[in-house]
Amino acid sequence: MAAARAKTLPDVVAAGLSVLFCGINPGLYSAATGHHFARPGNRFWPALHRSGFTPRQLHPSEQDELLDYGLGVTNIVARATARADELTREELRTGAQKLTDLASRYGPGYVAVVGITAYRTAFDRPKATIGQQEERLAGSRLWVLPNPSGLNAHYQPDALAAAFRALREAA
Repeated sequence: MAAARAKTLPDVVAAGLSVLFCGINPGLYSAATGHHFARPGNRFWPALHRSGFTPRQLHPSEQDELLDYGLGVTNIVARATARADELTREELRTGAQKLTDLASRYGPGYVAVVGITAYRTAFDRPKATIGQQEERLAGSRLWVLPNPSGLNAHYQPDALAAAFRALREAA
């Protein structure tokens, strides 16, 4: 997995998306496979399906099919790490600016940051909560979702799917 640290993942993005999902950064497993949210046990793909965004559960290798549903995926930070807490505050803040630029260029209806702690740090919003945010990101509405990592015990599969569903219904 050491070689994965040097890899980045391609953005899955196009103009006019309904929702651009934004992870924190690729884990080593995702970087090694070249697919977003690829680690077994990550609940992003099941939550996407269970919330009604996709008619079936996509495999991470099918990430480009998101575009067919008006969805996309990117990361705040491109650098792969074993854990998100390996990222610096500077990396997250720089990533927030890059995400703003991406939103400006492609104009998604919503940008959904997947991970409240990273969002709070990257955007300097220490009191942010899950759900729609008051501010916009380059004209796009901004939404924060729970981290779908299997390590996030605060959100079990049903609660995670409900959080994703709230975004789908808003979008």
